[in-house]
Amino acid sequence: MAGDFPYLHGFSKDEQERLRKQARFGEYTVYQNVNLTNVSHLLEVGCGVGAQSEIILRRFPDIHLTGIDLSTNQLSSARHRLAALPGFAGRFEMKEMDATKMSFGANSFDGAFLCWILEHVPDPIRTLSEVRRVLRPGSPVYITEVMNASFFLDPYSPNVWKYWMAFNEYQLKQQGDPFVGAKLGNFLMQLGYHDVQTEVKTWFLDNRQPQARKDCVEYWTELLLSASDQLIKSHCVSKDVVEGMKEEMATVANDPNAVFYYSFIQAHART
Repeated sequence: MAGDFPYLHGFSKDEQERLRKQARFGEYTVYQNVNLTNVSHLLEVGCGVGAQSEIILRRFPDIHLTGIDLSTNQLSSARHRLAALPGFAGRFEMKEMDATKMSFGANSFDGAFLCWILEHVPDPIRTLSEVRRVLRPGSPVYITEVMNASFFLDPYSPNVWKYWMAFNEYQLKQQGDPFVGAKLGNFLMQLGYHDVQTEVKTWFLDNRQPQARKDCVEYWTELLLSASDQLIKSHCVSKDVVEGMKEEMATVANDPNAVFYYSFIQAHART
């Protein structure tokens, strides 16, 4: 499959910039225990606009990164962005490719990185099987994925919950999985990966970190709104629910006793 595919958040330039902002926002938490120091040829599955690619190339200056994605539009944005950054020339290539049937031969890479991609994939097990095929024995794999059942917000915000349920239901109808993070350990064990480890990573913000809490809620509002056009178009939510969600998120952001909680999962294994 080539070109662009149905995607909850769309492919606008605003969305491409939001993805880069999302990567920067989550960098500390996502990369806290990611060690790619000994990797020379890294495969990034679902590289999109290259938001994570940029972080990887900066953090691990000896890596050559090959990113694959189905979206022509996102890949073009990734190439343009990465080519403009100092120190990245000759260190990356972006290919339009289906992750369930890669054109790479066996043993082509010595590491793999997947972040926020399996939630959008109809067959994550097949994808992870292909990743294993193209990696050399003993190669590290890092997978970071959503676990949307963990989302909690206080004070109670009924339109946010309506919107969040519609958000997840839409993803399920598109053959994605908003809860895939919790299943990573089982997938990797089933496929014969070794040294499988999973870590729960959490954003838990209350009165102890008021500015960080406010920043997180405002960022999360952007994430939710990025899906609003598609959810309205698909009749999953009304415009009134979207407006109500925006108002409630603004209220939470400015509430002196608000609580924000969200957990996601990072798996680490070897081939």
